[in-house]
Amino acid sequence: MKILLIDDSKTMRNIQKSVLKQLGYTEIEEACDGQDALSKIGAFKPDLCLVDWNMPIMDGLTFVTTFRQTDKTTPLIMVTTEAEKSRVIQAIKAGVNNYVVKPFTPDLLSERITETLAKCSVGS
Repeated sequence: MKILLIDDSKTMRNIQKSVLKQLGYTEIEEACDGQDALSKIGAFKPDLCLVDWNMPIMDGLTFVTTFRQTDKTTPLIMVTTEAEKSRVIQAIKAGVNNYVVKPFTPDLLSERITETLAKCSVGS
């Protein structure tokens, strides 16, 4: 299963990558912002994207909105410090399938990935 990590923080990408590897996911691509992610999606064809909200150049919400214009099915999980309910609702309306608030535990990330894939019925 291919996972695209979209976060402007290299440290945060490394943390997520380490958690994903513990969970058995090894095909991982990284992007430093939404625009970088859009440029890699065509070739990489991810089965799941973990998207940060606050990034330079193109933020996570803009990425989700843009991505959903051409791809309605690939599961997207917003992984962000934005915890207000209005932000969560905004992200879900834009097209994310699930939401994880930073800082998170490996167990929480694992749980969200599992339930998102089950909901979207993507085989791992």
